[in-house]
Amino acid sequence: MYPDLSYLMHDWFGTEPDNFFSIIQMFGLLLALAFLVSAYVLYLELKRREKIGQLKAHKVKKVVGGGASTTEMLSNGVLGFLLGYKGVYAYQNWDAFVHDASSIILSAQGNAFAGLLLGIAFAIYAYWSGQRNKLPKPKIVTETIRPQQRVGEITIIAAVSGIAGAKLFAVFESAETFNAFLSDPINTLFSGSGLAIYGGLIVAFVVVYYYVKRLGFKPIYLMDAVAPALMIGYAVGRLGCHFSGDGDWGIVNEMAKPGWFILPEWMWAYDYPHNVLNQGVPIEDCDYRYCRRLESPVYPTPIWESIICAGLFGILWFLRKKLTVPGMLFAIYLVMNGVERFFIEKIRVNDTFFLMGIEMTQAELISFLTVLAGLIWGGWLYKKHGKF
Repeated sequence: MYPDLSYLMHDWFGTEPDNFFSIIQMFGLLLALAFLVSAYVLYLELKRREKIGQLKAHKVKKVVGGGASTTEMLSNGVLGFLLGYKGVYAYQNWDAFVHDASSIILSAQGNAFAGLLLGIAFAIYAYWSGQRNKLPKPKIVTETIRPQQRVGEITIIAAVSGIAGAKLFAVFESAETFNAFLSDPINTLFSGSGLAIYGGLIVAFVVVYYYVKRLGFKPIYLMDAVAPALMIGYAVGRLGCHFSGDGDWGIVNEMAKPGWFILPEWMWAYDYPHNVLNQGVPIEDCDYRYCRRLESPVYPTPIWESIICAGLFGILWFLRKKLTVPGMLFAIYLVMNGVERFFIEKIRVNDTFFLMGIEMTQAELISFLTVLAGLIWGGWLYKKHGKF
C-alpha cells in the first residue's frame, strides 16, 4: 500500500519512505484526480449537449476598468488569511506536517497573526492592482459564456459542498461517531478522517442543482450530463481508498480463490500492508512509519468497486446518445449506483444500526432509497413520454 507518495517512490525507485513527499497523501492525490477526470467528462458532455441544443450559451455583462471591487478585495483577503493561517503554522510544525499533512491542513489550528497579516497584504495588493488598471471611464462589456466554460466553477462548488456533506454524514454513521462529535465537535469536523461518500454526493447534488438553475441552465439536462462524470469519478476515487488502505475494505476472506476468478490473488483477498490507518499486526523488519498489515486477508472491496463502476461508466457513456427522454440517464445512474453499493455493503466492514428491527448500514439505507428514487423517477418519465 501507499499511504503517501513517499511509499510509491520507494516501491518504484527504491528511495527511503517517510520523506518530504509524505506531504502528498495517496488518498488525497487520487481524490483530486477523480475530480479532474469527472470535470473532463462533464466538459465533453456539456460541449456535446450545447451542439444538440439542450444547453445554450449565456451572455454576461461585466465592468472593465472599474478597479478592484469590494468582493475581489474580500476574496483576496480571505485567501491570504488562509495561506498565512495554515502555511505559517505548517512551517512551524514541519515534522508533523510532513508525516500527516491532512491533520494540519484540515484541523482548526493555525497562526492567526500570520493569517491576518497576509490577508491584509493580499487585500491591499488587489486594491493596488485594480487602481493601476483602472480606466478614466470604465465600460460595460458583454461576454458569451458557453456551458463547458462553467465546468471549473461547478467542479469547485461540488468539491467543497461534497466534502462538507461527506463530513456531516460521517458524523451520523454510528453512535460512536456521533458521540465523538458531541464530545469534540470542532476536531471531529476538521479532522482529516471520516468521510461518507453518499453524504458528499447528496449535498453536492443539492448545491450544484440550485447553482446551475440560477445560471439559467435546465437542471434536468445537467443531471444527465453529470451522470457519467459521477460514475467515473467514483471509480477513480475508490482507487484512492484501495491504494492508501484507508479502511474501506471488506470482511475477512480466507476462502481459496475460485477458478472462475481470473484476476490476481491480491484482488481476491488482501491484507493491506503499510495501510494508512496502521491497523493490524506489525510487519517484520520494517521500521517505517506505516509498518502494519491486517492479521487476516479481507475482500478488497474498493478495487472491486473501481472496476465495477468503470464498467457502469462505459454503459452510461454508451447510453447517453441513445436515450431521448431528458432525465432518464440520471434515473439509470441512480439505480446503477444504488444497486452496486447496496450489494458491496454485504461484504464490507461498516458500522450498522437497527431500523424497524432490520440491521443495516447508513450506506445500505441510502443506496436502497437511491434505487427506489431511480425506479420511480425513470418509471414516471417512461409513462409520461412512452419511450426511453
